[in-house]
Amino acid sequence: MTQPTTYLLRIVLFLTVVVLAAGALGRMLYTAFFNNPILDGLILGILALGIVWNIRMVLRLIPEVRWVETLRQPRAGLAQPTPPTLLAPMASMLATRNRSDRLVLSTPAMQSMLDSLSSRLDEGRELSRYMTNLLIFLGLLGTFYGLLLTIWSIADVITSLSVGSGDLNAMFDQLKTGLAKPLHGMGTAFSGSMFGLASALVLGFLDLTAGQAQNRFFNELEEWLAGLTRIGSAIGTGDGADAGIPVYVQALLEQTAENLEKLQALIARGEEGRHQQQALLVSLNDRIGVMTETMRASHVLMQRMAEDSGQQQLRGIEAQLTRILSDMEQGRTQIATDIRGDLRLLTRTIAASAPAGARAP
Repeated sequence: MTQPTTYLLRIVLFLTVVVLAAGALGRMLYTAFFNNPILDGLILGILALGIVWNIRMVLRLIPEVRWVETLRQPRAGLAQPTPPTLLAPMASMLATRNRSDRLVLSTPAMQSMLDSLSSRLDEGRELSRYMTNLLIFLGLLGTFYGLLLTIWSIADVITSLSVGSGDLNAMFDQLKTGLAKPLHGMGTAFSGSMFGLASALVLGFLDLTAGQAQNRFFNELEEWLAGLTRIGSAIGTGDGADAGIPVYVQALLEQTAENLEKLQALIARGEEGRHQQQALLVSLNDRIGVMTETMRASHVLMQRMAEDSGQQQLRGIEAQLTRILSDMEQGRTQIATDIRGDLRLLTRTIAASAPAGARAP
């Protein structure tokens, strides 16, 4: 298991950085502290108490981890280790178990121990969270108290200011004297807010670190106990634990639990195979759909190509018929022209070959 000293070292390093920063700002912090030493001293006292409390929450995990590590390594013939504080219910439940026996827990027993440990850990962190919120509240309280002092002091200055004598130097000295109290009130407001919020920040980091240490301890303990849990079995094999349960019944229950686990794994594999087959069928269906769309598009394309080819053939035939008709029209016109020419020529020939008496009656 992870040792809490890692988180303790982190806390020490953080506090060292905080002390160095406070030392670098020592003169300013000293002046700000004495603006309201009572409230600022209370804030620093709560901060010191919170630091000690968070360090204690980390330190008390060390014997718990040591006890669990000792319990995880059975050594026959040795006495039981010193019972811890947080894991006291677990220690009392295992008090009658021999060190050489194998540790087996039931599900309700494991859940009961984890719930008890979780409530004990949360109980310690609740006080740390309360102190963090208390520091924020005191900082805001100092701010409002300082602002009230400032307002009252300014009112007193304005009330006591006298201009009847006409002496400007005396009036200015009176104003400087009167402004000392409002400035003191502002110093009280800002110092309380600064000490309160800074202390809450420091204590919040320590609470976070302590919570991480506790969560790591709880998670690792839960993982270890989960490996020892069996369905329907009791704790250990001592005389007080299994007095009413025969050995063969316990062995049968353990075998049944193992068979159930194997059956569950087999069902899980079958379910996984079914999901794979379903995914394969879905993929095949998608591919068939794509092929159908492709064939449909090909059919439409072929229809368009057929329509375009037919229209082109019709246009070619129409053009040829038009050309033939045009040629026939031109031929008829040419024949008619030739016939007319031949008739004129024949008429002239006949007229030229007729006798003169016949031509002139």
